[in-house]
Amino acid sequence: MAEKSFKYVIVGGGVSAGYAAREFAKQGVKPGELAIISKEAVAPYERPALSKAYLFPEGAARLPGFHVCVGSGGERQLPEWYAEKGISLILSTEIVKADLASKTLVSAAGESFKYQTLIIATGSTVLKLSDFGVQGADSKNIFYLREIDDADQLVEALKAKKNGKAVIVGGGYIGLELSAVLRLNNIEVNMVYPEPWCMPRLFTEGIAAFYEGYYQNKGVNIIKGTVAVGFDTHPNGEVKEVKLKDGRVLEADIVVVGVGARPLTTLFKGQVEEEKGGIKTDAFFKTSVPDVYAVGDVATFPLKMYNDIRRVEHVDHSRKSAEQAVKAIFASEQGKSVDEYDYLPYFYSRAFDLSWQFYGDNVGETVLFGDADPNSATHKFGQYWIKDGKIVGAFLESGSPEENKAIAKVAKVQPPATLDQLAQEGISFASKI
Repeated sequence: MAEKSFKYVIVGGGVSAGYAAREFAKQGVKPGELAIISKEAVAPYERPALSKAYLFPEGAARLPGFHVCVGSGGERQLPEWYAEKGISLILSTEIVKADLASKTLVSAAGESFKYQTLIIATGSTVLKLSDFGVQGADSKNIFYLREIDDADQLVEALKAKKNGKAVIVGGGYIGLELSAVLRLNNIEVNMVYPEPWCMPRLFTEGIAAFYEGYYQNKGVNIIKGTVAVGFDTHPNGEVKEVKLKDGRVLEADIVVVGVGARPLTTLFKGQVEEEKGGIKTDAFFKTSVPDVYAVGDVATFPLKMYNDIRRVEHVDHSRKSAEQAVKAIFASEQGKSVDEYDYLPYFYSRAFDLSWQFYGDNVGETVLFGDADPNSATHKFGQYWIKDGKIVGAFLESGSPEENKAIAKVAKVQPPATLDQLAQEGISFASKI
């Protein structure tokens, strides 16, 4: 097969790729210089929609409605946008071999792609129950959610199993968002997770108590402290029951699993320096290999604010890291420099009529403020994290745009404060900064 050659290649077609393409266009990339190689069949889209509006029973989101960069208020980049800019969008093409020394990528179909500068934007893949040897984990109607194909299969199952029973395995992002959207579809939901409370990587027990109570009020049955150890099926291979470690058996027409993800770095193993499960980069997303950059979920980068190096799995960082890498590529070509990446960690979620945002670092002592009663009509509450006498993190449920900006600012500025002061003042403390 003929070899194709490009000045710049982005491997991976997710959020990072789409935002990188926009920055390439801003920087004046010439027609024919840039290619995006993606194993998905569609142009880059805003992945968070898949666990939210894509699954709504009415008024559901569909492509082309949520191609990047609409998620951050930008222009919607349809396939025609790439064509107009002279960017090659090479879809349904999985790269199976990367030789960084010879600057060559090879696809599953045997095509070769040469590049001068590579951006690794391969993202993450879901952890599957079959990875842990769970019995019956390959039964039909057990779903994972990462790509649009996964969401389409789940939509079909929801139609086929109207008013049926679902078991959600996992109490993190996917578990909470999918439990909510399945209830909107009038599906009976059991949510199962081993931890003592939901979203334990971010939520404290106090925050989690609100969401667990609220979800139970919405009809989600929460089962904590146990895991799925096996699945029984109907004769047609579809899942029928979920067996739990504590001996309970749950009926299920549909199972959705959200037990975490791992970054897709296998192609580059032994060729680039790795750290903390990702590809190690500097503050410009350059890896240990010249002309190779890594962005989004796969990058382990310096988190300047905390004098630490971390890997961040979130759409906000996927967007911003991609833009930073492209700016750095063009600056280095022109003998100029760009500022180091100075990222403020940011996470958010929306479910039912809830919407929370978190900024900063969830370490140190905590203080909960506001109305965290799950039965309350207002349910506006938040939490601060204090370390060494300074605020390092802030969380807010049901905040206004101004209040959300205020908690972002307080996490960035890190003003001194006491727990008593914050308990008394609540959100008004952040609003004064």
